[in-house]
This record gives sequence, structure tokens and C-alpha cells, in this order.
Amino acid sequence: MIESLPGFDPAAPLLAVDDLHVEFGAARVVNGVGYAVEAGETLAVLGESGSGKSVTARAVMGLVRPPRGRIAAGAVRLRGVDLLRLPEESRRRLKATTIAMIFQDALSALNPVLPVGFQIAELFRVHRGLSRREARTRAVEVLDLVRIPGAARRAGDYPHQFSGGMRQRVGIALAIALDPKVIIADEPTTALDVTVQAQIMRLLREIQREHGTALVLITHDMGVVADVADRVVVMYAGRVMEQAPAAEVYARPAHPYTEALLGAIPRPHLRGRPLATIPGAPPDPADPDSGCRFRQRCSYAWEACEEEPEPVEIGPGRRTACHAWERVSGR
Repeated sequence: MIESLPGFDPAAPLLAVDDLHVEFGAARVVNGVGYAVEAGETLAVLGESGSGKSVTARAVMGLVRPPRGRIAAGAVRLRGVDLLRLPEESRRRLKATTIAMIFQDALSALNPVLPVGFQIAELFRVHRGLSRREARTRAVEVLDLVRIPGAARRAGDYPHQFSGGMRQRVGIALAIALDPKVIIADEPTTALDVTVQAQIMRLLREIQREHGTALVLITHDMGVVADVADRVVVMYAGRVMEQAPAAEVYARPAHPYTEALLGAIPRPHLRGRPLATIPGAPPDPADPDSGCRFRQRCSYAWEACEEEPEPVEIGPGRRTACHAWERVSGR
């Protein structure tokens, strides 16, 4: 399908977000965000609540629409095809078949009055033209793939009849049913206990290895990122603060915000001590501070920070938007 669309380039990144700006009324909540991800790669998008991670993902999926919000500028490209400039029908067909999303709250993402098997089967009927019987068979196969016990029987159950972890598996089943090339997972382990979190992340990694899927993982859990991410994008107040390979971010952060997030991770040797915190609060997106948006909370702030820093290349695959990055990284 995507191969026949204008702009398709097999050499282009699988998913590329370029200079994306999103507004809700007078508030610009996403400011020039850009990143790319390739087949088989896991890109983690980090940041506090309100940093613009989920809004960026929803804009990529075409879920930010007037009158409540609008995409003011930028591009979202799949192998060179700009999704934001496609006719609505073409874009609708790409959803689920080429790019899909796992939502943070599976209960609100699923239709409460339809059996989960029916909801998955509808994807096969609409996008693959299968009969009801064939579609139900495929739906049961997908539920079995995401480790739903007794998949054939439970396909007739409703979302409220599943536990939180099982509902999240159903949400994953909806996302992977048509074998998309890109999956955006928005906080897929929120409100789940640590054992279930590990199961969900293991399942996503297995699916990714088997199908070569690109995974964009939106999270604030630095521990999860350390386990699964190849590269990291750190967002704050609607902007990208730092991009780097995951191992380099953990070894030597190059932005004070990244350093502060890492410093707040609980560690066994700090048992009994107060957790480190980041003082203050993010700026109001409708009235952002001039200069660097993190400077009011930053221990490295100096006069230069009164001007907003432009992202600079500091190494292969590494960018940071900080005037003091050399001091932060110890270079």
C-alpha cells in the first residue's frame, strides 16, 4: 500500500518526525520535535508528564484535530511518504496496516460494549476483506500470540472481564494484528505491577524480533529504557533536549535535565535516603519562559541560558540543546 503513494523512498527512515509543532489554542505544546526510527529499532521517548511525548505520538497517528488542537507545522514521514499531506482515506488505510499505536489505558482504548475478539476481527474484515468466520479465526490466533490463556473462549469476553495486564495484551493484539511496520507504545506498562510490566515488555520485544518492527516507546520509566532501548530522545516542555544512543545517555548525559532524570532513579545502595528530585515545575506552555525552558530548574544555568539553545551535534548520533553541555558531560 505505502509503496504506491507519492514520495515513497525505500532508503528513507521507516518513521521520521521532522520539526513538528502542535498547538492547543494559544498553547504550543510541541515545539520543533524531530526524531527517526528504523526497522527493528527501539526508540525511547523520555520526559516528565506534560513534556509533550504523548501529544507528539497522537499527532503522528493523526489524532490531533481541530477545533481542539492542530498541527501548526512539520512533517511525519513513513519511508518518505508525508502522512500529514495524505488524503484522509489513504491515511486511514495506513493505520493498523503500517503504523499502529498501543494506548496507555487499554480499558479506555477498547470499546466496552463489544467482545474483544469482535474488535480484532473487524480489522481483518475492513483491511483484509475476510469473512466473519475467517476474521474470528485470525482474531483468536492474535490473542493466542499475545499469550491470552484460552484465547478461543476469551475472544467472546468484554474488556471489563479482563485484568489490567490482560487488557494491555488485548491492546497489543489490536496493534499487531495486521503486522504493522511501526508500533508506538504510549506508556504500555502504566499502573501494572512490576511482574506484569516485565511480561508486557518481554512480549513486545519478542514481537519486534519476530517481525522486525520499529518500536517507539513513550515512557518516564528510566529502568525500562535501560533494558530495551537502542536510542533515547529526552523531551521537556515540548522540546527535544537530548538525543543519543541509550548506552551513552546512561554513561554520560549531555543535558542537565537528562542528568536530573537519571539522578532520580532509585538505587539499592541509596536505600533509606530521600530520593533526588528536580526542584520547581515545568513552564506554562501558553506562556513559556524566554531562553532555555529548563533554566529555572537547572543548577548549571548561566547568562547564556537567557537565549534558547539550538541543538548541536556533539558526536555520532548525539545531539543536545544546552549551552553548558560540556560541563554536564565532563568534557
